[in-house]
Amino acid sequence: MKMRKFLLVATAAALAVVGSGCVAVFAGGAAVGAGAIAYIQGELHSSEAVDLDKAWNAVQAAMKDMEYAVTAKQKDAASAKLTARGAGDKKIVVSLAKESGTVTKIGIRVGTLGDKTLSFQILEKIRSHL
Repeated sequence: MKMRKFLLVATAAALAVVGSGCVAVFAGGAAVGAGAIAYIQGELHSSEAVDLDKAWNAVQAAMKDMEYAVTAKQKDAASAKLTARGAGDKKIVVSLAKESGTVTKIGIRVGTLGDKTLSFQILEKIRSHL
């Protein structure tokens, strides 16, 4: 419980520092604005101020860094989806959706019910490649 609160506070603080004018708003589990994060029904959602191609490359690099076995990939001009297997054979699905030319929505689901801590770790690894 303390770790989750720490991750949420640390992420919010980081967003405040690097948000460059974008505001993260948390209201009933919804998030608005580039850089906003929400964890809803087992899936982590984040809007990042990068184009789809850059986000796609960052997702693939993060999976390689974390040594997850990629089992499926698909991408088109407006969206992308990568499926991988992590430790304990946990299924990890990262989906990307183009919100605009410079904003991409990232969705991360770990397992069937979700894993908030691991989802945040994956997001941070993706962000390290953006």
